[in-house]
Amino acid sequence: MNAVLEQIRKIGIVPVVKIDRAEDALPLAKALCAGGLPCAEVTFRTGAAAEAIKIMTTSFPDMCVGAGTVLNAEQVDAAVEAGAKFIVSPGLNPRTVRYCMEKNVPITPGTSSPSDIEQAIELGLDVVKFFPAEQSGGLAKIKAMAAPYVNMKFMPTGGINAKNLTSYLDFPKIIACGGSWMVPGDLINDGAWDKIEQLTREAVQTMLGFELAHIGVNSESKEEADKTVRRLAFLFGTSIKVGSGGSFAGTIVEVLNSHGRGTHGHIAIRTNYIERAINYMSTVLGAEFEAPIMKGDKINAIYLKEEIGGFAVHLLQK
Repeated sequence: MNAVLEQIRKIGIVPVVKIDRAEDALPLAKALCAGGLPCAEVTFRTGAAAEAIKIMTTSFPDMCVGAGTVLNAEQVDAAVEAGAKFIVSPGLNPRTVRYCMEKNVPITPGTSSPSDIEQAIELGLDVVKFFPAEQSGGLAKIKAMAAPYVNMKFMPTGGINAKNLTSYLDFPKIIACGGSWMVPGDLINDGAWDKIEQLTREAVQTMLGFELAHIGVNSESKEEADKTVRRLAFLFGTSIKVGSGGSFAGTIVEVLNSHGRGTHGHIAIRTNYIERAINYMSTVLGAEFEAPIMKGDKINAIYLKEEIGGFAVHLLQK
């Protein structure tokens, strides 16, 4: 997969924005980055699109900014000259796709049928937009179309919102979802940057779905650990699950047989998508991580380098 599309996959959500005034580009980019989505698809439906892309990419060079609703080679040139890192089109125009590929610019053209997918494959693409997603059959249709086209990935846009976001992202052949619910046009025109930042942050939290998995408590010996876990199980009526390094009282408290990570123990936080959580926490929040703990070729868990309140903290894939 192209490096820019891989970056989009790690972000997970592509805000689709329509900018009427170029001067709105800078505060909008600030709001998106502060909210946790350093990414934008600026649609070429207004005359301000190219200038808005230039402002965003100049002010935030690490932000992944692309151009949407691109219909021809002239718009491709204008978008790339402004700094766009990727191109999105509502439909599959072979001429536009070939032009982008000749210029080595990643493009995800709109598709909604097997015939579209076969054209995309013939053109050498491995990621396409699915548009308009909900109106074209939604996730069920993507799954049906993905079955015979095993190497094709999708970026659905159209009708995606906070309620159905994770159902789409749970399907492994979807690299990201495009949407505008966190950047509605009226808020952009009103300059409601704080509200856009809030909606963006809520979108990220919905996607990542952070929740407490368990708390690990350090002990000095197995005898001490057994005593602790039995007491907890007795008081709260939970079962005891014995493991190699310690035991669980129910599902929330793990008592370790020795002094493990952290001064007092560790806190495990589950997330829907551990790679996206790592990307968000490292690039947006500046967190640093230890080497990941793998399960096959997938990241199963990863520890933060820092202790918080005397506890080591790790993410855990749901």
